[in-house]
Amino acid sequence: MPSLVICEKPSQAKAIAAVIGANTRRDGYLEGGGYLVSFCVGHLLQLAEPQDYDERYKKWRREDLPIIPREWKYKPNPKTKDQLKKLAELLKRPDVDCVINGADSGREGELIFRLVFEHCRSKLPVKRLWISSLEESAIAEGFRNLKDGAEYETLYQSALCRQRADFLVGINGTRLFSTVYGANLKLGRVQTPTLAMIVNRDAKIAGFVKEPYYIAAIEGGGLTAEREKLSDKAAAEGIRAACDGKTAVIQLVQSQEKSVAPPRLYDLTALQREANRMFGYTATQTLNALQNLYERKCASYPRVDSRFITEDMAAGVPALVSAAAGLLPFSVDADNINVPQIVNNAGVSDHHALLPTNTAATADLSALPTAERNILQMLCVRLVSAVSEKHIYSETVITVECGGEIFTVKGKTVIAEGWKAIEQAFSASMGKKQKNEESGLPEVFEGQSFIAKSAVREGFSSPPRPHTEDTLLASMETAGAEDMPDDVERRGIGTPATRASIIESLVTSGYLERKGKQLLATQQGKNFITILPDAVKSPLLTANWETSLKCVEHGELSADDFMTAIQSFIGDIITEHSAPSAEGLALFPPKASGEVVGKCSRCGNDVTEAPKGFFCSNPNCKFALFRDNKFFTAKKKKITKEIAAALLSEGRVFMSGLHSSRTGKKYNATIIMSDPGEGYVQFELEFEKKRLS
Repeated sequence: MPSLVICEKPSQAKAIAAVIGANTRRDGYLEGGGYLVSFCVGHLLQLAEPQDYDERYKKWRREDLPIIPREWKYKPNPKTKDQLKKLAELLKRPDVDCVINGADSGREGELIFRLVFEHCRSKLPVKRLWISSLEESAIAEGFRNLKDGAEYETLYQSALCRQRADFLVGINGTRLFSTVYGANLKLGRVQTPTLAMIVNRDAKIAGFVKEPYYIAAIEGGGLTAEREKLSDKAAAEGIRAACDGKTAVIQLVQSQEKSVAPPRLYDLTALQREANRMFGYTATQTLNALQNLYERKCASYPRVDSRFITEDMAAGVPALVSAAAGLLPFSVDADNINVPQIVNNAGVSDHHALLPTNTAATADLSALPTAERNILQMLCVRLVSAVSEKHIYSETVITVECGGEIFTVKGKTVIAEGWKAIEQAFSASMGKKQKNEESGLPEVFEGQSFIAKSAVREGFSSPPRPHTEDTLLASMETAGAEDMPDDVERRGIGTPATRASIIESLVTSGYLERKGKQLLATQQGKNFITILPDAVKSPLLTANWETSLKCVEHGELSADDFMTAIQSFIGDIITEHSAPSAEGLALFPPKASGEVVGKCSRCGNDVTEAPKGFFCSNPNCKFALFRDNKFFTAKKKKITKEIAAALLSEGRVFMSGLHSSRTGKKYNATIIMSDPGEGYVQFELEFEKKRLS
């Protein structure tokens, strides 16, 4: 009897089917080797909307909040309902004896599979395929070591908690503040604290007042030595005057050998940050390129937060390093490597760090899209660098006395480039400007003297820099860390898998905008954060929730307790913020309400008259009848209040004297309105049928 393998996406199913011998194509699945291999297409099931629970939730009213389902409902994604139907058929086949969850090996993959499995009410036993690569060897090893699906129950519960918490906070928070202020204010559990970090940074920049500082320096004997910064110009000038033309004596020459350890392997966030710095890629662009490489079997599983590998992988590292070195556009010595420095079992959670695969060695780099090629080479450079020797340099500090004042100068001399030679060679191959890290000093000795020439250098304090995706990802990753104990596993807000989509959502919503690499809050975003209470926009609170989700995943906190805390939080927010603040009213003044002309065909709220037309009073509804609608203006007519009222109540209106652009003549007809539910309403003409005599 065959086992049914359900993957997350078609490309994954194809890769797995090829390894286990399911080579015969069927309608919506592959068959062979004792397996049926089918797939989801992302989320086949999505959370029901509030109105799916109760019709009254079509209207946005504060008195209906909080909206908290007693029993959660899901509905098929209309775009992929046929594939859901196919999976239901396969799960009910009498000859299928087991189901193998082959979705992505992570929280979201677990959720995608389990929602489908439960929706279809299957009672079949479940096994879990848990792999970190789509290489043939990894898939084969995974099938030899299938896990009991029950081992991942707490991972599933964590995924449900994340999804439902996002729904509750988003739906209730959005409806609360939108109705309080009469504006479309989209709130998100992680999005809003992320936006707050940008707004706060922008505010610090806008409010920054530069302050001067002064540095007294002496020059001579091939050296330029400086005092520390002073805020008092007169004091710095006094030091200059006391030293100019005087004898300076070198009191101390100290040299110390130092080293910089090789960098750790990439996790997803570290890769996204580096790709943004080096190539200007957005977090989403990097994730998409990495996902494509994963599906091409050239990279390991993308959505990881680990930066090490496990001991059982160590034996394969030399061959992998050799393969990676062969993909680089410059020569690398891949023989003398230090594998133990990238091995740490305790540092690996669900998946090991990002790695190129052995399969990548056979890839035609010239055939890859530019972003994928760059990301793959970044993975290769990082792997080779991570197992290379330390970067060693000598740092010399020279102390000079002159006029009773002490001046210092530092110099650096590279002893062994080590791993930095690899990363510098890669940057050079990409046409990036190289920074000279050496600042050598002349040979001097203690007691040596020279006649000093002194000066004062003026500088100014610098404002914080605007966030880029690099710095924002870093802030998201560490948000709240300073307020958490050292043993907390996850700090920060969002996860490596979700941070890219969070940033994109804020841009799409109009709260953020990109200017080059910079991410800046729009005025709408600034106003929104200004009116929100601290609890809703707190990165620390959201970071605590992320930590709690990890506790659910590890079985240290029950899903019910987590959701109870979320519901309590929502109840408190609604109770405490059911009326607008004075500051909020200034930023979101009440809109003058025009005369009601009818009910909205989409949400049932009132449609009111305004100078440019007739609009739904629900701030989240986009229904509109513009006076200068193109359909009407082509017929030399405008939508009047009477016409709008008829269209809203009857869906049609009879009009005489319509202009024909083709003949130039006038005619009479009935105009029928249809509403597709999104975008613009549509109109068509209906003519009275002539009677046959």
